[in-house]
Amino acid sequence: MFFFDPTYILVILGLVITGIAAARVNSTFRHFDQIHSSQNLTGAEAAAQILASEGITDVTIQQINGNLTDNYNSGNRTLSLSQSTYNSTSVAAIGVAAHEVGHALQHHQNYLPLKIRSGIFPLVNIGSTISLPLIIIGVLFSWNQTLINIGIWAFALVLIFQVVTLPVEFNASARALKILSTDGLLTSEEVPMVRQVLTAAALTYVAAVLSSLLQLLRLVLLFGGRNDRD
Repeated sequence: MFFFDPTYILVILGLVITGIAAARVNSTFRHFDQIHSSQNLTGAEAAAQILASEGITDVTIQQINGNLTDNYNSGNRTLSLSQSTYNSTSVAAIGVAAHEVGHALQHHQNYLPLKIRSGIFPLVNIGSTISLPLIIIGVLFSWNQTLINIGIWAFALVLIFQVVTLPVEFNASARALKILSTDGLLTSEEVPMVRQVLTAAALTYVAAVLSSLLQLLRLVLLFGGRNDRD
């Protein structure tokens, strides 16, 4: 029963949701990665132009390995663009690069949700590490509900972090679309293409929230309040 129980359907459902979201973002990016921008700018060049136009001079742009591994590190102010973005002139690559610049702008302007996410990250990192071990130890020690509950709450921190991440990601995309449009880096025909790419990417974060919520529900169903039922 511990290893084979009906709640596994929640895990499977979470995997299906995240799988569909990942497949959609990959297919959408691949489609618009075939369409070159009219300005013929690379992702790196577009990012550099946006940073310069916003008066941000302390952010370094670098290329990293991988596909869609783009990220902004607020700790060392580094904008890392993947191989599929850095040298590509596609509208998809420019959109992804602009999205990451959006995070740099959030950092520069002390965007509150980003500050909250950065502030709770160390605690979330610890919570994600100790949650399942605490639950297992609690079960082994005669079903110690206190330890189990602490483990469940530790896992809940992951969900909280992902929920806080949603406005950060949606706002970065909104900033990217506005800048690409107003600064003339993309045409009026190209901006909707980028919107599709960024919307698909945003849905992966929504899928992650739903998957974690399902996992948390499973933990509560399996281990929460067992002493009250005994």
